[in-house]
Amino acid sequence: MRYRFDFEALAEYWPDFLMGALTTLEMTAVATVLGLLIGILCAVGRRSPRAWLSRLCGGYVETVRNTPYLIQVFFLYFGLASAGLRLPVLTAAILTLVVNVGAYTGEIVRAGMDTIPPGQVEAAEALGLTRAQIYRDIILRPALERVYPALTSQFVLMMLASSVTSQISAEELTAVANNITSITFRSFETYLVVAVLYLLLALLLKLAFHALAQILFPRRRRLGTAL
Repeated sequence: MRYRFDFEALAEYWPDFLMGALTTLEMTAVATVLGLLIGILCAVGRRSPRAWLSRLCGGYVETVRNTPYLIQVFFLYFGLASAGLRLPVLTAAILTLVVNVGAYTGEIVRAGMDTIPPGQVEAAEALGLTRAQIYRDIILRPALERVYPALTSQFVLMMLASSVTSQISAEELTAVANNITSITFRSFETYLVVAVLYLLLALLLKLAFHALAQILFPRRRRLGTAL
């Protein structure tokens, strides 16, 4: 195979690559915060003694986990537009990420909550803590600490999955690469550069989550336990 590499053809598009990477990070940041919030609420809802609430949260989780992500993107963008609700492209892309990662996060957080020994909750009740205090200090905080590695992996996967939103022309990194390829016809070089950029973004996210863990979980830091 003879192929002449030409990365110089991409030189003038570095601002576009960086803007696409920045958009990807922005989408990931918003979806991480909102998805975590939805996931926590969903985990609490699934453990609720109210059967209708538990089933509602369970239905949401199973629907999202058992349908292709691309179909979710198309449904929220093209499907809602057909029904008269047209969302801006970036809003639809972020909303899809939030809905998707919220379901997966909910299951991870719920698994963490299930590891809390019932004796700890009973002891907190005996001490007179309110239900909100028990959930915040006895259940939720230790649960998040235990499942933090799984949560951060899920958020990194979500960042990588954001490339699917290029199918509705969200101007994130993959969409930028598609545009540049259509202009330069240097597919090999373009997607190689994009792959390296995604790898750097993933490493950057892992570093940021690790630094955040040092602040959020000082007990694990003192014990020297890996996060």
